[in-house]
Amino acid sequence: MAYKTLFTTVTADADGAGSVAVLDAAVALARAWDAHLDVLALGVDRTQIGYYYAGASAMIYQQTLERAQEEAADQEKAARTRLTPEDIRWSIDTAVVQLGGLGGVVAQRARFADLAVMPRPYGKGRGAENEAATEAALFDADTPVLVVPEGAPLDFGRVVIAWNQGAEALRAVRRALPILKAAQAVNIAVIDPPAHGPERSDPGGQLSTWLSRHGVRAEVSVLARTLPRTSDVIARHVADQAADLLVMGAYGHSRFREAILGGTTRNTLEGATVPVFMAH
Repeated sequence: MAYKTLFTTVTADADGAGSVAVLDAAVALARAWDAHLDVLALGVDRTQIGYYYAGASAMIYQQTLERAQEEAADQEKAARTRLTPEDIRWSIDTAVVQLGGLGGVVAQRARFADLAVMPRPYGKGRGAENEAATEAALFDADTPVLVVPEGAPLDFGRVVIAWNQGAEALRAVRRALPILKAAQAVNIAVIDPPAHGPERSDPGGQLSTWLSRHGVRAEVSVLARTLPRTSDVIARHVADQAADLLVMGAYGHSRFREAILGGTTRNTLEGATVPVFMAH
């Protein structure tokens, strides 16, 4: 399946760089894949009413709402200015939401996209809305997400797959198949495979065979966990392979937590220097 509908959000980051960078990436990918680009311009009311001091006046709430409306209008205007000269198909919508309700809005808009192109949710200038939007696309919309760090190239000639035999990892590989078929080199990285697992005699072998039937020639690298975190081993291997893209499953913690991306997923995104393709 080709990627024919791309989705992204633009928000008012502290430095503005994230939204601009991800819009540039989304435009480039839409052109390369002849895809339609859907953009959601967000204005976020970050007021946490449940934690506000007693006796706060309605005027304060009205001010924060007006600020969010202005924010959304500014983001829409900037996005239209950026997209109008482009030779791609695109549409833009605007939404004003409270931070707690952002996930539902993003999930509703992203669920009919083939791929969500999102900025890295962590780092300088990033707010809670960036993480919430990424999580909503992944977990609620069930849409694969391509997280694009600032300045990362979009030439996916060399790809590393972080493979742990899990359902999430397999789903990510399936969703990334159009990219994998176009890549010049694909490497399956298996870290400390279990001695008694289903692939104990041939780690990554079944995945490699399946990919070969789709015309993807993949090599398998079995890696020892020589660094404290799995994400560090993956990052080092991506650098060693001179990879342009990392494909991995996305894993989450309890929904009772505000932030559900955790463990290897979160650590990988925090230090990512190349785009990361994820699915859950």
